Amino acid sequence: MTAYAVGDRVEARIGPVAHGGHMVARVPAGDHNVVVFVRHALPGELAVVEVTGTAKRFLRGDAVEILEPAAERVAAPCPLAHPDGCGGCDFQHVSLPGQRALKAAVVAEQLQRLAGLDVDVTVEEVPGSPDGLGWRTRMQYVPLPDGGRGLRKNHSHDVVPVERCLIEAPGARIQLVGEPPSGATVVETVRHRSFEVAADGFWQVHPAAPETLLGSVLELLDPQPGERAVDLYAGVGLFSAFLAEAVGPTGSVLSVEGDRRASDLAKRNLADLRTTIVRSGRVDRVLSDLDAEGAPGADLVVLDPPREGARKQVVDLVADLAPRAIAYVACDPAALARDLSYFAERGYRMSVLRSFDLFPMTHHVECVALLVRDR
Repeated sequence: MTAYAVGDRVEARIGPVAHGGHMVARVPAGDHNVVVFVRHALPGELAVVEVTGTAKRFLRGDAVEILEPAAERVAAPCPLAHPDGCGGCDFQHVSLPGQRALKAAVVAEQLQRLAGLDVDVTVEEVPGSPDGLGWRTRMQYVPLPDGGRGLRKNHSHDVVPVERCLIEAPGARIQLVGEPPSGATVVETVRHRSFEVAADGFWQVHPAAPETLLGSVLELLDPQPGERAVDLYAGVGLFSAFLAEAVGPTGSVLSVEGDRRASDLAKRNLADLRTTIVRSGRVDRVLSDLDAEGAPGADLVVLDPPREGARKQVVDLVADLAPRAIAYVACDPAALARDLSYFAERGYRMSVLRSFDLFPMTHHVECVALLVRDR
């Protein structure tokens, strides 16, 4: 057990950024040091840290006073971005270039630690939010008894009243926690195609995200006429549609999505693309069925899994398809790095990595990795 309790304060020199948006510091605890994961701090700063949580081997804390600030520190634009305030934004106290440098450090550290890859990472700015605000096109608030709304504190069910979140985009779709599914759909347009999406279903929340990710995937895969493509965790068919256009009438696309509603909408969105087949079901089960049926392999695969990643079974099934190239779209660098290590065991190496700042003011980052067979 640590020698600290919630509410204790200790002076600490702040160390490197960790996955999850915290900074790592070490503070004395008897004859040893204990790790504390600190919010509202920056590497190199000297800060007074208030303990907010304890575990057997580490502490959580907030920097409540900055004694020696880092050069990247700025005044947070949101009045709720402080200890005991809203827990939604991790990096409002950091300049935008500083935020991207922190995210790049996390991606690089995860790739080295979990996949044994030494990669120079650059997190790219995307258009649409030059000040890092007003980009989130879907917001979920907690309803309050007085008719107001709020957002939760970090690691807490406590709610902070909020009139309007500063990262909320003008005209954003608003959801309230506990609100039943509406069944409604909305239309999103990317390039020359429209996609029907469930109003409470998945669609990237940054307005530049669909085009940014689509452009990166197509550029890296370079699909050719006549090729066979497989789009896994395909959602409502964004990547499937443009892959189908690229491979043309002599190629084919298999679009696989586990969410029944999204899969049904994908069938509508892709109805004009006769060479596209939409399959609804868990990705591992659909791929296992294809393997059992002796279905032919694939030339290209797009993997866009949820935050937990594809995991080993799906990685093995994808490798069994023997594609020439795989585009892996990842919202969690730890899951990406873990899955890259599995792909390496099957003879696939990462040849290109791009990272995008699609979630300014937060610790989140989106990556697109190109995997090719290791000769």
